[in-house]
Amino acid sequence: MPATIVGMNDFDFFIGSWNVVNRRLTNLLDGDEWDTFPATTTCQSIFNGGGNTEEIIFPTLGSRGFTLRLFDVERKEWSIYWSNSHTGLLFPPVVGTFADGRGDFYGDDTHDGKPIKAHFIWYDITPTSARWEQEFSADGGQTWESNWIMEFTRA
Repeated sequence: MPATIVGMNDFDFFIGSWNVVNRRLTNLLDGDEWDTFPATTTCQSIFNGGGNTEEIIFPTLGSRGFTLRLFDVERKEWSIYWSNSHTGLLFPPVVGTFADGRGDFYGDDTHDGKPIKAHFIWYDITPTSARWEQEFSADGGQTWESNWIMEFTRA
């Protein structure tokens, strides 16, 4: 796969090891109290930049997460899949692209058995830092609630 496909290497900035400060709502779609906790993560490239894998360790929570990102060469967009050690399930992907230094990825999911929309945002990307945010919508995308923010600093 040639590395000249526009967008294919958008996540190259994330390859390597990172320290993470997490802020997450304690009650999704129903609260305003936030927990703060640390993590470390390592991201590795696959398919010559056309994908990557990431394992994140949450030491104070006693859990881990796993992300698989794949670039669709024909559609020129990313699909991002998430799983965690609590469930072992692969959640439905969010799909999107980067423009002007910001990545926006949308998908359909469920929360407490009800359909929701999910949005992942990557921004404030530098060689040594990045920010990721997750927000959910329970009303078909009319309103959004930010529920998880990760601040990454290169280890």
